[in-house]
Amino acid sequence: MHVRAPAKGRNAARPVKAFTVVVGCGRLGAHIASSLSESGEGVVIIDVSREAFLKLPPSFDGMTMTGDAAELSILEEADLASASALIAVTERDNTNIMIAQIARELYKVPRVIARLYDPDRQCVYQEFGIGTISPVLLSTKEIEHILHPEALNI
Repeated sequence: MHVRAPAKGRNAARPVKAFTVVVGCGRLGAHIASSLSESGEGVVIIDVSREAFLKLPPSFDGMTMTGDAAELSILEEADLASASALIAVTERDNTNIMIAQIARELYKVPRVIARLYDPDRQCVYQEFGIGTISPVLLSTKEIEHILHPEALNI
């Protein structure tokens, strides 16, 4: 496991009270973590590949952890029980849902979001209090708005 300490910057000088755990440092995870960091929020980002963290900008002011977030020991080390939110955005629906359910049920994280590629799974997990983002549904809605902009003015 590899942990990169916070860079010297806004968050390094003061204790972070609330922080978000982001699981998956692909394009979306790196962008979310960078955005949260730039707005001054605490961030811990976890990925199985150390090279994934190269997607983060030099200004990233959070912590990185190399490891499998499906393992409780990694979530413990990330101090998930103290997190204000968890965002699971790996490339696998099953991994995202499993980590989201662990965060919600075992660690009682107040806000949990999972990316799901299969939109048919979305309603099931929302019943468990897990927010879901489906690229398929979001893209479909955006394409409809582009095709029919007049529908927005209704």
